[in-house]
Amino acid sequence: MTDRLVVAAALVDSLDRPTQLLAARRSAPAALAGQWEFPGGKVEPGEAPVDALRRELQEELGVGIRLGKQIPGPRDGRWPLTVPGYTLALWWAVPVGEPRPLEDHDLLRWLTRDELATVPWLESNAPMVGAVSTELVAKS
Repeated sequence: MTDRLVVAAALVDSLDRPTQLLAARRSAPAALAGQWEFPGGKVEPGEAPVDALRRELQEELGVGIRLGKQIPGPRDGRWPLTVPGYTLALWWAVPVGEPRPLEDHDLLRWLTRDELATVPWLESNAPMVGAVSTELVAKS
């Protein structure tokens, strides 16, 4: 049996020279509330991963996206999650529109590389934050 796929975006201010990453604070479920994550969600049966990513970001944040490259994880290009049987595919993206916390989140924050450690990330997102942080450039 293959893992169930979850998709998420590392939303940044620029695909060419990203200086800030958008973090989303979970409001539900209760076990995850108050922790921060990359926005996204589950791929529905028969749905293409990129289509799922676009749908999820529209539902959760009210934005479209300009898609960048995938950020490869250690498990066949995907990132392991703490929930058994699930892996995550992560892409760089720039929001088209102003992100708002519409569903599953109560707060959004743009973080610079130096601010990434100032929020409590979901345990499974921490390795992804590490990978993304190496690509963020200091604001000049």
